[in-house]
Amino acid sequence: MKQNTLRPAWVEINLSNLAYNIRQIILKVGSADKIVGVVKADAYGHGAVRVSEILRENGIRIFAVATLAEAIELRRSGLQEEIIVLGLVPDEYAKIVALHSLTAVVCDSRNARALSEAASSLGKTISVLIAVDTGMGRIGYLADDTADAVCDIQKISALPSLKVKGLFSHMSTADAADKTFSLQQQEKFNAFYQTLQSAGIKIPQRTLANSASVMELPAVHFDLVRPGIILYGCYPSKEVNRNLIDLKPVMSVKAQIVHLKEVPAGFSVGYGRRFIASRPSRIATIEVGYADGYPRPYSAGGRVIINSRFAPLAGNICMDQCMIDVTEIPGVELGSEVILMGSAETNKKTKAPAISAEDIAEATGTISYEILCAFGQRLPKVYL
Repeated sequence: MKQNTLRPAWVEINLSNLAYNIRQIILKVGSADKIVGVVKADAYGHGAVRVSEILRENGIRIFAVATLAEAIELRRSGLQEEIIVLGLVPDEYAKIVALHSLTAVVCDSRNARALSEAASSLGKTISVLIAVDTGMGRIGYLADDTADAVCDIQKISALPSLKVKGLFSHMSTADAADKTFSLQQQEKFNAFYQTLQSAGIKIPQRTLANSASVMELPAVHFDLVRPGIILYGCYPSKEVNRNLIDLKPVMSVKAQIVHLKEVPAGFSVGYGRRFIASRPSRIATIEVGYADGYPRPYSAGGRVIINSRFAPLAGNICMDQCMIDVTEIPGVELGSEVILMGSAETNKKTKAPAISAEDIAEATGTISYEILCAFGQRLPKVYL
């Protein structure tokens, strides 16, 4: 369903599938009140503002982003609910947190003091989550270094205009079949929490679970869970049990053929002449390239769907365009729709041909998260 996107290429976002995924997650964790809608990176390329509207319609009232800019975009769109900034906020931007009533993540009393002073100057109170590093190695107090951490967190708890709202950590291998390290993280998180409790530090909420944990580790659901990739219809990895939750892909990527040519045998296509026609061939061009998120390594062995049939890419994906060998596809003409990622609609009893984000990721040595984020950067979005 192409709309006026000013380009013959676009991303389709199926909002019904998004709502379906949200409902499946709610069934898994018991309540929408437990869910933090992770809409960082422009909702993994799906459009944070529109996605947040659907999350709200389905009862979700807490949102999470990675940066201040992402949070401000949501505030300017009219979102008034709680927004957690998962990345650490440098001292010089503390006032922005207070101005927009954001929840910050902290793991340093010096940084927390800057937030407190900014809030005090504006007559406001800032909520914060204490970050503890249970094994991700990214941000947070070291879970094994409780003595120094408790002392510093006590300083944070005593700051004016600051409210410690919860304890935050992140799982690093929850999407692996072997849950040994995840269970170690769970133990460290629980032990750190108990240490804070024993020291008289009140921690109203705990949040540890990511998408894979939502699926497979109910013991770490605690007060809040933070699903990301499963909101958007992709599974965290090939190792999780997909029978535990049913998901529908939210993003499709499509384009229209802008050029067709008949070429003789021996004709070369694309940079590096990676494609040499072995026979008289028909080559189609679409205006999608690696600058649109179509990964260049996908050139070798990559394929698209045209007229409910697979067609191979011809040559290297360019920055803004790529070519397709449509010799074996009947009925192809200028303007024909090409599915780069998604499923073909068919009335046949056989399963419709489909190309998933996981398919492209596996072929290019990356993960579906990166594929979704990349496609969502430059291509215009059409919401269905």
